[in-house]
Amino acid sequence: MYAERLILETDIAGKLKQMPTLPPNKQFEAIFLVIEDSKTSANVRRRPHPEIAGKLEIIGNVFDSVPGSAWNPPE
Repeated sequence: MYAERLILETDIAGKLKQMPTLPPNKQFEAIFLVIEDSKTSANVRRRPHPEIAGKLEIIGNVFDSVPGSAWNPPE
């Protein structure tokens, strides 16, 4: 037995957009995990572990390392 990962997409009606090609004369067990939209998980604010919180020291100007258009600060 081996595992193969397939990501399937559905349309508005919940029907598969494209059927995958599978080996002939085989049995399959499928477990479907719904991938959540990244928009909802983007609003989650992460926090550092309490043992390292507040111990970071920034040396230099970090704002010059990445263009301003790449920054997406929380509102």
